[in-house]
Amino acid sequence: MLILLLLSGLLSFLGCAALLRAGQESSRKYWLLEDVPQRFHVGHVPRLGGAAMLVACLGGWVWMALSQPVFGVTNSIPIALGDALGYCGIALLATVTGLLEDVTHAMRPRWRMLGTFLAAFLAALLFGIAVPRIGIPGLQEMWGAMPWLGMALALFAVAGLPHSINIIDGYNGLAGILTLICCMAIVYVALAVGDRQLAGVMVVLAGATVGFLLWNYPHGLIFAGDGGAYLWGGVIALGSVQLAQRHADVSPWFPVLLLAYPIWETIFSIWRKRTMGRSPGLPDGLHFHHLIFRRVVRHVFHDDDARRMLMRNNRTSPYLLAFVVLSAIPATLFYQNTPVLIGFILLFVITYLWAYYSIVRFRTRRWHRFLQSRR
Repeated sequence: MLILLLLSGLLSFLGCAALLRAGQESSRKYWLLEDVPQRFHVGHVPRLGGAAMLVACLGGWVWMALSQPVFGVTNSIPIALGDALGYCGIALLATVTGLLEDVTHAMRPRWRMLGTFLAAFLAALLFGIAVPRIGIPGLQEMWGAMPWLGMALALFAVAGLPHSINIIDGYNGLAGILTLICCMAIVYVALAVGDRQLAGVMVVLAGATVGFLLWNYPHGLIFAGDGGAYLWGGVIALGSVQLAQRHADVSPWFPVLLLAYPIWETIFSIWRKRTMGRSPGLPDGLHFHHLIFRRVVRHVFHDDDARRMLMRNNRTSPYLLAFVVLSAIPATLFYQNTPVLIGFILLFVITYLWAYYSIVRFRTRRWHRFLQSRR
């Protein structure tokens, strides 16, 4: 496991280093764009971290399939070459439209959605992904009688989660650390049920994310871009579905609670934009992380504008990661207990709505003001 983590991390780290110079022209084009409400940084920063992480993941998964030692190191988590290439193909399909958007800044949302749906269909073709049970008495019989529901939900998860991750990918370290936490939670549960192969697949993604984060947080030298978000979401969704599908001990609600923040942010954003008469596909600056940036992380005392924005950017992520940790811990501890998981999901939704509307109405609590007064 450690070798996989180090290998993928090194490949990602070196790839990001190479792209820091190669992606300067693309970053200048992005800076010239108008009407980009989700942009909260100053300067020309490449949005090509997803390309480096993709290469790292491809290398890690292929190395898992090799039976011969590489540089004297033998892989202890073997995987069939066909399965390894399947993960590579799914990741590539999920990521490619995002990478095209990061380079050209001209890909329409429908084309990016098409790319993730093609990745989901490839996953269904190669791995037969489905959500075979729902875990709720009274509904399980209906669910089992209509297996197409489980297949449709799995396809929707693999195709939709990349866009959910992309929605929350607004500040240095936020989506990357969320991905790292989710990967480690899935690895823990996979090892608990004896699935070393799936654990190895997720360790590779975790390593690639670590290599990227060394450049991304806190200094924001490179961004994951749409390509990185789609890679994270596609692989995590596939791993989550496979984990629940292969092992009856794992509740299908485990990944829902684990990924409660990006999932609920997407659902709430769609509802919010619809009520405002806007298309859900159009970006705006009213997501939860935007409000945290504007109304909670307010007082950073630096003279330089770029430095001030960077510091506010960096201080935004920890507030949101608290939500991630508070959902990831109970998800990991109670991955077998469906009623408890559903209860924590409802608690998360209530807490999110309370926090969102409190910030909208400037009702930030005393602990917010106390933290700001200490800075």
